[in-house]
Amino acid sequence: MSDCLFCKIAAGDVPADIVYEDDQVVVFRDIYPKAEVHLLIIPREHIPTLDELDGSHDALIAHMVRLLPRLAKEQGLDDGYRTIVNTGPGGGQEIFHLHIHLLGGGRLPGFA
Repeated sequence: MSDCLFCKIAAGDVPADIVYEDDQVVVFRDIYPKAEVHLLIIPREHIPTLDELDGSHDALIAHMVRLLPRLAKEQGLDDGYRTIVNTGPGGGQEIFHLHIHLLGGGRLPGFA
């Protein structure tokens, strides 16, 4: 999608602090981190929200989820980490390209 910031990052058209990439996903540091470590895992394919997923995305989602422990370990998050997927405006999603937040480092605040 031509106006999607994350599509532009995945294509290499917008710079980002990329920590991992392969043919399916790109992982980069959030420019407004909410924790010492705050990574975003995005699919290269433009998928607006979780609601848009279907069976054809099963392998992609499994790949994204299986990357999380590896990325956490590489970032030194041995004490634990948090993953978040915001979905839709009411769920706090700001960029409508599916992404998983990986947060950690220090004590993360709980939910009220």
